[in-house]
Amino acid sequence: MAFRIKGDYVATCDCQLICPCAFDGPPTGKGGQCHGGSVFNITEGDLDGTDLSGVAVGWLYNAPGNFTAGNVRMGLIVDEKASDAQATAIEKIFKGEAGGVFEQFVPLIGEWLGMERAPVSYSGGKRPSASIGKNNISVDIMTGPDGEPTVIKNAAMAWRAEGYHVGRGSGKVDAVGISYDAVYGEQAEFEFTG
Repeated sequence: MAFRIKGDYVATCDCQLICPCAFDGPPTGKGGQCHGGSVFNITEGDLDGTDLSGVAVGWLYNAPGNFTAGNVRMGLIVDEKASDAQATAIEKIFKGEAGGVFEQFVPLIGEWLGMERAPVSYSGGKRPSASIGKNNISVDIMTGPDGEPTVIKNAAMAWRAEGYHVGRGSGKVDAVGISYDAVYGEQAEFEFTG
């Protein structure tokens, strides 16, 4: 089973600035946990010949402690415009069944919340945003003294080790049994294979 997905993502969680999950620190969200989610906007991709270009995916989670301690609850929302074959392929990738980066999360998952279908969208730019069903999230990217985006590089647990933009998240998410008010946010390009 070989896959490749490439595109942009936006993520938010209820941890305080800056979310410690990337450094496997204890969550600073509500109740000492991390409730969060990402929207992956796949611009190019496939799994064993199933074209995944143009599919948007919401990936939600709740980490009750340090991410690597496990017992993480995870679930997916696949854009309702995706075909059934695309949705099945996406679920295999994000559940870690197709290898790659998502396979590393398999031992950490305490409860798989399943996959749902709903409208999912992504918009890039200086204030990246996304929607998952009736939920909307956005990120106000922080900038340095030179006016350029603030970037975190080489984090232990990150979607893009080469660097991702960080900022203040906003919005509320309530889907697949995960509910949170966004405080922290990040955005970057991604490319994963398996």
